[in-house]
Amino acid sequence: MPYPYVLLSAAVSLDGHLDDTGPERLLLSGPADFDRVDEVRASVDAILIGAGTIRADNPRLLVYSPERRAARVAAGRPEYPLKVTVSGSGDLDPDAKFWHTGGDKVLYTTEKGAERARGLGLAADVVPLGPDLDWPALLTHLYEERGVRRLMVEGGGTVHTQLLQQGLADELQLVLAPLFVGDPRAPRLFGPGGYQGGRLRLVETRRIEDVVLMRYEPTAPGAGLSVTAADRHWMRIACELAALCPPSGTAFSVGAVVVAADGTELARGYSREGDDPVVHAEEAALAKIDPADPRLPAATVYSSLEPCARRASRPAPCARLILRAGVRRVVTAWREPDTFVAGADGSGLLAAEGVDVVVLPEFEARAKEPNRHLLTGE
Repeated sequence: MPYPYVLLSAAVSLDGHLDDTGPERLLLSGPADFDRVDEVRASVDAILIGAGTIRADNPRLLVYSPERRAARVAAGRPEYPLKVTVSGSGDLDPDAKFWHTGGDKVLYTTEKGAERARGLGLAADVVPLGPDLDWPALLTHLYEERGVRRLMVEGGGTVHTQLLQQGLADELQLVLAPLFVGDPRAPRLFGPGGYQGGRLRLVETRRIEDVVLMRYEPTAPGAGLSVTAADRHWMRIACELAALCPPSGTAFSVGAVVVAADGTELARGYSREGDDPVVHAEEAALAKIDPADPRLPAATVYSSLEPCARRASRPAPCARLILRAGVRRVVTAWREPDTFVAGADGSGLLAAEGVDVVVLPEFEARAKEPNRHLLTGE
């Protein structure tokens, strides 16, 4: 199911703490970074915090700049982003500032938590997710029912940890403050447990007064049929590659990326790349990798269009090339139509040989864009 783009935002001390144990909240950054956070808030559709953050900090969670709020309204958006919180118990203070400032609010909780929350008269839409909290269900509901395309998550540590461990975070914006807390009782940003493997990609570093902003993206593909935020990242790249294809009236424009299990990009390619007028995207990418590369069996092939099962221009279709390479996982955005080959079913061919084939339908429109003339005749 499609999810919003999930952006995690946090500030930590040099020893990884979100706060100290004193009665007042520890301010880890200064005015310039607070203004940056305000700018990010103004850019998103919703802001989420956990129930523990409401209890500990009693935040308003607003866009403070009048100019930014006015720009949202001028663009046809609500003055404030939707405010979202998560609580398994539903036990929240109805007088907390969260409920009485800004625009619309929604509480995601369990079936039992919903009964308690409704009894408290919380000023929010209460959405039960079932007997337990379910992050994929929560994100799907935000996307489909509330129209949220970009979600900013501001904590706390438990929420950040769960989203990262489940591979649901598209980006981490981390501000490092030049101080130590040193108290083992103080809350930390990330808790123990199993995280996705591989290194995150550093997208940006920026000095802001005496703190440093670091932006990271996850890179490690999902496993089997499960989908992670990194899968969506690589599919975006595959769709961007499709837009680079030389135009053709007799062949699709497709982009492909091959990624190792640890998130290392092994190769990329696109249709009609270089001097070969009939090369396919997956074929172009795989040709750049040593067939003996030990990373191939655990790699994922991302292709904006389902790998072909039959072709006239070469003896081996792309589905067969993928099987020969030993790749056991393929992610695509769009099943091949009957435009050139009737009954094309590369996904079926791959699945019959034990390959996990994942389709990301939210990228179908983007994958079709460079092929519009083939689909509409325009």
